[in-house]
Amino acid sequence: MTADYLPNPTGPGCPRAYARQVSSAPAHPHGSRVAARDHCLNMARAVDRPTGAARYGRMFPGLAPLGTDPQLLMRAGVDGGICDATAVLDRLSPGGDDAAEAAGWPFFGQLIAHDITADRSPIMGGVDPEALRNSRAPKLNLEMVYSDGPIGSPYLYDLTDPAKFLLAPDGGDVPRNTQGVALIGDPRNDSHLFALTLHIALLRAHNRIVDLVRESGVPEPDVFDKARVTLTWHYQWIVVHDFLPRLVGAELVDQVLAEGGRWFAPPAGHAYIPLEFADAAFRYGHGQIRHTYRLVEGGPAVPLFPDLVGFGPLAADRRLDLAQVFDLPGRPPAQRAKRLDGRLAASLIGLPEQVTGAVDTAAYRSLAVRDLLRGDTTALPSGEAVARLLTVAPLTADELEQTWPQGTPLWFYILKEAEHRGSGDRLGPVGGRIVAEVLIGLLRADAASYLSLEPDWQPKLPATDAGFGLADLLTLDAGGAGPVRPQ
Repeated sequence: MTADYLPNPTGPGCPRAYARQVSSAPAHPHGSRVAARDHCLNMARAVDRPTGAARYGRMFPGLAPLGTDPQLLMRAGVDGGICDATAVLDRLSPGGDDAAEAAGWPFFGQLIAHDITADRSPIMGGVDPEALRNSRAPKLNLEMVYSDGPIGSPYLYDLTDPAKFLLAPDGGDVPRNTQGVALIGDPRNDSHLFALTLHIALLRAHNRIVDLVRESGVPEPDVFDKARVTLTWHYQWIVVHDFLPRLVGAELVDQVLAEGGRWFAPPAGHAYIPLEFADAAFRYGHGQIRHTYRLVEGGPAVPLFPDLVGFGPLAADRRLDLAQVFDLPGRPPAQRAKRLDGRLAASLIGLPEQVTGAVDTAAYRSLAVRDLLRGDTTALPSGEAVARLLTVAPLTADELEQTWPQGTPLWFYILKEAEHRGSGDRLGPVGGRIVAEVLIGLLRADAASYLSLEPDWQPKLPATDAGFGLADLLTLDAGGAGPVRPQ
């Protein structure tokens, strides 16, 4: 890794991440942590943040809202309803609803969602869908990790070396205040063990990249920026070339990269989050949550909730070995995700209060109910209407296994489409098109993304296989990688 390994984040074509006062900034003598701290305090502003609330929009504005009786939605989503996976468990052999991909991928998708969306409106009514505001910038820029940077969010960073993130003393948790509340870029990443473990892996990867950047001779005033852009671009690469092909298929990814989006192609600087994506298609991962998880090899299998709920210190005996949920080099195959079939595991049909907060209707503890009601609240079209617009043959009544008088809620339709048109392993043509066009479209609308600045860019961090992927990023901090040279 050398100084020209990525575009200079303050150079032409890329927004300044920081306005620096560098005339008197010292070179980095490795022991001079005070000098590094003082330089960081001279930075005028932090990682780019939205200057105002970002907006939501519609991918298919010409389609009419579906409008479904809320009572029908609640009956479908509660215990014993069509979305409850426990109703079919006794008919499955062990592992009978395992998908092809590893169990960790839907949690990586959850982190992507946290990076680009944060809607804090109530679950039921009271908010005009056109007035919804996104508290996240619609960019894949790891805002959920970096927050406002070492100046705006100093509690996230190491006072003795502000280019690095602060971790718990044993490195296995994020730092926490005296009441156990996580000091973290996005509190949602502390909601359960899997999101938190992935968040920590990103922090550790950044810290390792800081070491590599320094070893390559980057001037100390540029170290944090260089490490941030390095991690962000590799993360973006993973989304396009590792995550999306597994979820929607490589053929569709290649088509959208080559031809652009047919239904979502915002110009640079004008990105938004389509409601069809946020409140339907990108909630697919709820259907991939396993009934139980093994955290360490040979350990007991436990459900996600309530056993692995977060929002508190991570006990040493409750840590997750990432090789149990991702296929990592040199390790046995991981547990698999649950097949997509329109049904959710019991731990999601009855969410704990730590996740939902106090609710006045018991049905609101079901994530399926919340997903179905959310789509109704934001006036989404039916799955059949979107399929016809995309010139895709709609699902049949037998495939849907449920009678919906006016049409099928888009979220449920996309899950059933994945079951029948994606073999339960990936999204079908409606869900896949929405997800692929939105994620790639957001990158193209971001003037600082690798797809905008250097679309032919290739990862330079160490890789164990022919192509760089998430497994390489998750194991980056294991050490053994020297400075990376340009390829």
